[in-house]
Amino acid sequence: MKLSALLADVKEYEIIDEKGALDLDTAGIEISDLIYDSRKVISDSAFFCITGARSDGNSYVSSAIKSGASVIISEKDIEGIKAADPEYESCEKKVPVIRVKDAKKALALMSAAYFDYPAKKLVTIGITGTKGKTTTTYMVYSALMHAGVKTGLIGTINTIIGDTVIKSNNTTPISYLVEKYFADMVKAGLKCVVMEVSSQAFLLDRVYGINFDIGVFTNISPDHIGPGEHDSFEDYMRCKGMLFKQCNMGIVNGDEELLDKVLEGHTCKLESYGIDPKNDIYASDIKLNTEDATLSVNYKLSEKKQVGSIPFDFDVTVDIPGRFSVYNSLCAVAIIRHLEELSISELAEEDKEKYSVLKGITKDDIKASLKKVSVPGRIQMVPVSKKFSVMVDYAHNAVSLETLLTTLKEYNPKRLVCVFGCGGNRAKDRRYGMGEVSSKYADLTIVTSDNPRFEKPSEIIDDIIVGIKRANGRYVTIEDREDAIYYSLEHARPGDLIVVAGKGHEDYQEIKGVKHHMDDVEIIKAAAEKLDKQGRLL
Repeated sequence: MKLSALLADVKEYEIIDEKGALDLDTAGIEISDLIYDSRKVISDSAFFCITGARSDGNSYVSSAIKSGASVIISEKDIEGIKAADPEYESCEKKVPVIRVKDAKKALALMSAAYFDYPAKKLVTIGITGTKGKTTTTYMVYSALMHAGVKTGLIGTINTIIGDTVIKSNNTTPISYLVEKYFADMVKAGLKCVVMEVSSQAFLLDRVYGINFDIGVFTNISPDHIGPGEHDSFEDYMRCKGMLFKQCNMGIVNGDEELLDKVLEGHTCKLESYGIDPKNDIYASDIKLNTEDATLSVNYKLSEKKQVGSIPFDFDVTVDIPGRFSVYNSLCAVAIIRHLEELSISELAEEDKEKYSVLKGITKDDIKASLKKVSVPGRIQMVPVSKKFSVMVDYAHNAVSLETLLTTLKEYNPKRLVCVFGCGGNRAKDRRYGMGEVSSKYADLTIVTSDNPRFEKPSEIIDDIIVGIKRANGRYVTIEDREDAIYYSLEHARPGDLIVVAGKGHEDYQEIKGVKHHMDDVEIIKAAAEKLDKQGRLL
């Protein structure tokens, strides 16, 4: 693509060409790709000097030029580049530098142009909040797919494009990858995309320039505050709220106390969901159920006013336990409700096809999809026996573990057994906190390893025990995680609820810089199979 076309949406830039004046319209510079990692530069690419927490892309300008970059995108002038990269002065080849006000924003805008604005060809749903993003994203994905709507997903666990599954490094990837994934979805014939949008995504301009069809807010509490993240809770809320300045419709948790703070300055229309009947769509008659050692929740769904062709007034069952599953599923239903309304609305000609995807969806589609939804590593039930329950969850700090255990205690298990460890080379306070929480709420804690990294597992366990002794819970220590999980099943009693916490969807254990395959779900199934063959599984 011509460089001039790529820069069409970048409002403020300056061309610095050491060879003299450069007119982009007549120069006709063709760009092969947009690159932000100097190790991946290819011939005729544009190299973006992104400044991150660990390095300054300007330090690699000379390397990028030697590898074939034909233009540099930077926030610095030539003297600034020379200061960052002393080898630039001696470069035999000099290429034009496009000086921009913000390199991250320029990457986002130029990526959209490079991939031919794929977001405009999809129904885009962005979900933000402290908790519930991953589960709600999967619920919406499941419901849309069940209704026959080809949908893509971008989130903490992975990105799903048709049959292609890509493991995620970040909740929301860098803007270039977001646009690439959108383009791949369009090419694959998908009609919708539902994605998690983290506060970091706004802080680092990963979704800059995207106007979402629907923006979603789940809830908020202090998180991601500290060096390299947000400097305050207020900044964290501000970043969450940015979604509602770049979406057409905001669907929000109307029961959240800090909702007004998050929505401050919003420019979108709003619809709400929650348990309070004041919301546009709400839940009542909530019941927690246990059947065949499977935990679920069901409730009556109601709406203040019917807006589409389907009356959203029916009973819902979700096979993910806990009252927060009510909120997550309500959110998914509210999104579908709005899309279904749009599908039959009077729209501009260019929008009719885009929003027609929900035509034909039925309440049975919605009910069936919510009942069977499963999220890898998020309160994921692992059925091994009808006499006791086993699940895996990603809870890896005191707050999330407390939320998990208090939720599970509402199901009144005979015993609540918690198997967990803590990561190495991380704050000791997390170990003390998780130990105390498990000791307080679990009837038995089995302390084991997580990702010890460069620490001794035994020393991490000793720290956890410090926290455990702050309460009065029973505990055992089994350093090997596989042995600890086997022990929990071997000593299970009728009515027990066993939760293996900390790793969730992760399929590895990191020891001294090496990641070894380890999947909690696989270990649970293998342990159950072994005990069953021995006639020792309940």
